[in-house]
Amino acid sequence: MEIEVDQNNIRIDQYLTEKLEISRSKIQKLIKQEKVLVNDKKVNSSYLVKIGDFILIDDELDFSITVEKENIPLDVVYEDDYLLIVNKPSGMVVHPAPGNYHGTMVNALLYRFSLSNSNSIRPGIVHRIDKDTSGLLVVAKDDKTHELLSNLIKEKKVERTYIALVDGIIPHETGTIDAPIGRDSDNRQKMKVTDINSKDAITHFKVIKRYPNTNQTLIECKLDTGRTHQIRVHMAYIGYPIYNDPVYGKRKHTTAFGQFLHSKKIKFIHPITDKQIEKEVPLPDEFQGYLDKIDIQESKNII
Repeated sequence: MEIEVDQNNIRIDQYLTEKLEISRSKIQKLIKQEKVLVNDKKVNSSYLVKIGDFILIDDELDFSITVEKENIPLDVVYEDDYLLIVNKPSGMVVHPAPGNYHGTMVNALLYRFSLSNSNSIRPGIVHRIDKDTSGLLVVAKDDKTHELLSNLIKEKKVERTYIALVDGIIPHETGTIDAPIGRDSDNRQKMKVTDINSKDAITHFKVIKRYPNTNQTLIECKLDTGRTHQIRVHMAYIGYPIYNDPVYGKRKHTTAFGQFLHSKKIKFIHPITDKQIEKEVPLPDEFQGYLDKIDIQESKNII
């Protein structure tokens, strides 16, 4: 969980108590356990926060926030007794966080399913994708499956395939970006390629189609790691940012749809049944509609 401070000279335990709506004693306990970092550094409970401070909290913990069940439509593409796979729409936040306690995928999941780690702020969630990234997510129904799925991801045994439209014409057919990602010290809401407080990150991509008229390239990406904003950061780093990305893109004006990035396919061996699970979903209408439009432009140019 990530919070950018918007007040001055308040004790961090008091600030987080008000912000997260949980007890001060629990906040103090988390700070003592070094589960709370300010600007990537350990602090004590008496630390006075400043506007612009960036607080990082271990979001695997139970924050005792009541997550309400909400009747929100969900596109479930696979379900069995142990897990389900959801096709998340662009614009939907995966799990509640300060300022986003309602309307998330977790609120919708709790309305329909009994999930693992049900007392936490992110029950059942094994991995995440950004709010404005669409596509497939795996959700665990019980604690054992949750643990096993998490291990599969750590061991790089879950194959996730993304489709992205980037600005610029990529000249080569394939590529691998091996560059560590960490928090941007100049803008705590962003990530960047850096050697400071970073983690290894590897993205493989291949070109699907080039669009000279709009100076864009459609690519497929596969991840060896799952860092925050990984594809968005890596593609921007090599000079081909995701089209319509409001954070890492080059364009001043973007639409509400957000970045054209879609988790298209997921493949893994079921941790309980040992059967291969492979699911694929089409691009969102806005993404596909834009591709159809620029395809027509390209064909007219050819003629």
